[in-house]
Amino acid sequence: MDGKHMQIGEVAARTELSLRTIRHYEDTGLVAPSARSQGGFRLYTEADVARLMVIRRMKPLGFTLEEMRDLLEATDRLDADEQPGAAEREALLSRVRGYERAATRKVEELRVQLERAEDFAATLRGRLEAAPPGSGTAPGPAAHV
Repeated sequence: MDGKHMQIGEVAARTELSLRTIRHYEDTGLVAPSARSQGGFRLYTEADVARLMVIRRMKPLGFTLEEMRDLLEATDRLDADEQPGAAEREALLSRVRGYERAATRKVEELRVQLERAEDFAATLRGRLEAAPPGSGTAPGPAAHV
């Protein structure tokens, strides 16, 4: 190999995605290996890794595969050697802006969920700290927290 290409195992390690997940994204058309070795192994570039990282970051925010595909198509077109005309460029940028706004909303929703989870954990911690020493039994799931 010439150092420009990586096999799927290295890509999996770098992106923290499983081989199965990378293959699934290939099957759904979100990513394609840039080349194949003489033995038929998938070979990826830094650009492929960057694309997988976009997908990996969108997934926990609840974006669908179709939304991922739409965003990647827009950014691919914006990054293409042949630049789109002014009207198409503005339409593509508008699509990307829409995904940025959606991502920001989803991050805020996750912050609220995280705050609630932290409050819940603190409540449980407080109950445990307030329990008499040596009581030996923890309250059951039906106990009021």
